[in-house]
Amino acid sequence: MSPLLSAHAITKRFPGVVALSDVSFDLRPGEIHALCGENGAGKSTLIKLLSGIHPHGSYDGELRIGGDTARFSSIADATRAGLAVIYQELALVEEMTVAENIFLGAEPTRAGLIDWPRVHREAGAVLANFNVDIDPAAQCSRLGVGQKQLVEIVKALRKDSRILILDEPTAALAEHEVRVLLDILRDLRARGIACIYISHKLDEVFAIADRITVLRDGATIATLDTAATSKSEIIRHMVGREIADLFPRRARADLSPAILRVENLTIADPHTGKARLHDISFTLAPGEVLGIGGLMGAGRTELLMHLFGAWGARTAGRIHLRDCELPVLPPAKILRRGIALVTEDRRRLGLILDHDIAFNLTLASLAKFAPRLLIDTSAETRAAADLSASLRIKAPSLAAIAGKLSGGNQQKVVLGKALLTEPSVILLDEPTRGIDIGAKLEIYELINRLTDAGKAVLLVSSELPELIGMSDRILMLHDGRIGGTFTRADATPERLIAAAMGAPAQP
Repeated sequence: MSPLLSAHAITKRFPGVVALSDVSFDLRPGEIHALCGENGAGKSTLIKLLSGIHPHGSYDGELRIGGDTARFSSIADATRAGLAVIYQELALVEEMTVAENIFLGAEPTRAGLIDWPRVHREAGAVLANFNVDIDPAAQCSRLGVGQKQLVEIVKALRKDSRILILDEPTAALAEHEVRVLLDILRDLRARGIACIYISHKLDEVFAIADRITVLRDGATIATLDTAATSKSEIIRHMVGREIADLFPRRARADLSPAILRVENLTIADPHTGKARLHDISFTLAPGEVLGIGGLMGAGRTELLMHLFGAWGARTAGRIHLRDCELPVLPPAKILRRGIALVTEDRRRLGLILDHDIAFNLTLASLAKFAPRLLIDTSAETRAAADLSASLRIKAPSLAAIAGKLSGGNQQKVVLGKALLTEPSVILLDEPTRGIDIGAKLEIYELINRLTDAGKAVLLVSSELPELIGMSDRILMLHDGRIGGTFTRADATPERLIAAAMGAPAQP
């Protein structure tokens, strides 16, 4: 079968860096071909080359579409050739509705004016066609990260594309939303549409891909039939070594009395006034990781955001920190009390993207470097350098712009910013979303170091293996309520899913 797309001996250079070195890759009609590799392996550069961001002539080698040499000079050229790209980072207009975003730039008109009833009608139809249950009239700023990602996917699928490129499309999706997306991709495959699927989630890769190509350090390492390989072989190709334990949790047996106690907490949505979290109670001890799970919309992020003082109106219940009641306070004062949040949306809420690493690392801790209202830049730089080295942030220098770092290194900067405040309680909301296996292992080891030092960790994760592997106890939320609590010993995927869906506890 002739390839629908092929890249032969592609080499792409930037000043001082070879991003791709003699990379070859092909995509067959109706195939789902996975690209795997650590952050910095060259996947993003390859996508930008395929989609016209890096134009023909800026790289060596040959790109062919349907047997013809592709000479894309822009994204528009790639779109006209039948390529559509869904990027990991969201590109929606927050102030617009779902329908307006789906048809942005291609709105149907009537008598020279946009036909808004038709826009909303057809947006509803395309959402329903892909089994996405989102109101087309909803404003995108009110949607969760996972819902926004689904809107991005539907927006791309609305186009008549022969090749769909998906960059970490499920990074922010819950389990049931992942299943919806994979069903969509299987349907597209049956219609002859080819997909390039980029993901760090190997369970998904093995569930959906026909073939897998591994990139490492900008080079093609292997292309394998999915049925003829294994996760351990793919991981070995990705990192260049064997990984014995994907979840190296070091549990502490000598847990002290609780540092954080949440009692009968009920929280109202600040926009609607309706209760969003109901009667939530739990404790968290120094040295402990308490996992928080649940389906998208269960209230996981809202719980962490409220604990940090950034969301919701408390209508009932109390929070105690070190045996003292913690009143409703803004985030700046919560930080000073010893609670830090690592948000799930690192680019929008965790980083100042156009500033450098040092600026971002110390942003939440400036008071400690300004004893006389003037910042001691030498002390600030030393602290940033020490933290960067401790976290093994890969960048040319502390002056590197945060927005240009890989996803894993951006996440390390967000973590570092939180840790520099010297918190006693760390709230981690999807800390490994969209990062590679090597970076995940470094963050897991960081969690171990934090709990070894007596810090308490509240860990929200949509990935059940991660939740089970890195938690000492697990609390599952269902529709804003506690669906079940589990010890590490009795947590199984089946029991956790049942609790997340509000089903009776499984034996």
